[in-house]
Amino acid sequence: MTQNTVDSARSTSSPRAVAKVVEKGTPAPEATAAKVGPHISIKAEPIFHVGQFPVTNSFLLTTIVFVFFLGIVALYNYQAKKTKKGNFFYFVNFTMRSVYNLFESVFEERAAFFFPLIGAFFFFILLNNWSGLLPGIGSVLYQHTPLLRAGTTDLNTTISLALISVIYIQYLGITHLGFKDYSKKFIDFSSPVAFFVGILDIISEFSRLISFSFRLFGNIFAGEVLITVLAFLVPVLLSFPFLLFEVFIGIIQAFVFSMLSAVLFKLAITKQH
Repeated sequence: MTQNTVDSARSTSSPRAVAKVVEKGTPAPEATAAKVGPHISIKAEPIFHVGQFPVTNSFLLTTIVFVFFLGIVALYNYQAKKTKKGNFFYFVNFTMRSVYNLFESVFEERAAFFFPLIGAFFFFILLNNWSGLLPGIGSVLYQHTPLLRAGTTDLNTTISLALISVIYIQYLGITHLGFKDYSKKFIDFSSPVAFFVGILDIISEFSRLISFSFRLFGNIFAGEVLITVLAFLVPVLLSFPFLLFEVFIGIIQAFVFSMLSAVLFKLAITKQH
């Protein structure tokens, strides 16, 4: 189509003529503009493959976070052995002690036994939540795909964390109460009501897997979408309050997942009367 054709269609002052010309030739400007927008994908996207194994952008950032976490542990352990300790040691020690005291109110004298797993849940989820808020995460592209993505915005990660928690709950119940006593929580023929409640408890055990994984995934993924859309629509400074809000949400979600796991761990080892 030539420019003269478009000009002649416009000169007729007829919207239908212009629409027909646009229909036959190049797309309308509105259609072209609709294709331009932030990249949002509900699932993690592969960056490269190692054999048949796809390495996704969420797996890549989760690995970086894990290595960073191990680095913090190694540096803390190194400074703990020194006579003169640095500010880093005291900061990490204060943070660990604060989180430990928080969960000690749930476990009481058993806190030292459960804290390694519960503390790992809290800090691993927290670092993954916050990693998605760093500059460049989601905006640096590799072959039109975001190079990095927060691990907790990938349902595979949250389901894996939920599986660890739910399976460990069953393990604790069986090892602390014995298989017979623990099974009485779910199979009780003493009365029709007790039997029905036991069936509901079995269903609730499976529903925890869904609630744990989708609550964490949904909240963090929604925050990532909000920040992405706001960064596309408004200047960076106007989206800064929402960024601070997502920092707070990252803490809350790490706390909710860890505290719910802690409460369920405690219930699993408590004998019913």
